[in-house]
Amino acid sequence: MSAHESMEQAEQTKEASSENRRIALLIAIIALCLALSETLGKGAQTESITKNVEASDLWAFYQAKTIRRTVVQTAAEQATFELGLISDAQQKVAAQKQIDDWQKTAQRYRSEPETKEGSEELSERAKNAEEERDLATAKYHHFELASAAFQIAIVLASATIITGMVWLAWISGLLTLAGIAFVGIGLFAPHAIHLAV
Repeated sequence: MSAHESMEQAEQTKEASSENRRIALLIAIIALCLALSETLGKGAQTESITKNVEASDLWAFYQAKTIRRTVVQTAAEQATFELGLISDAQQKVAAQKQIDDWQKTAQRYRSEPETKEGSEELSERAKNAEEERDLATAKYHHFELASAAFQIAIVLASATIITGMVWLAWISGLLTLAGIAFVGIGLFAPHAIHLAV
């Protein structure tokens, strides 16, 4: 091997080494993006599950309040019907007091703004929890797509080092940009793009 050939080979090795360092840096940046999107995705997934459980609990509480209200209203209506059959004045007053108490209780079961545990307030709280769940789910889907884009980008960038095909690195870069876009959409406008899932 001549000195000229040795110099050319050394120059090519130096260029390949420099190119490999740039690809390694690209992989490191993509891995950082992947870690962030995975963290955001897990947080959104946890929030979605938490809000789903909260909505379910609130709807169950709503149903229990509705059943209680129905039972109390039925008792009040039955007692009102039977009130006319009572002849003793003292018993009539006691029955009327019981009817009034049942009606107040039924009204409290319908709406209790102080504690937010009336059926109307429970329904509103459950709907809010469902909206928060849906928002977290939309974020989660975008973060998952971003993670997939980052993972594929890492594979393509790694393949660039092995094959020397620079166009794989360019595709990897484009996928990284797409992943960053999905993270941005997930953070700032999760309902902007509807994903069929």
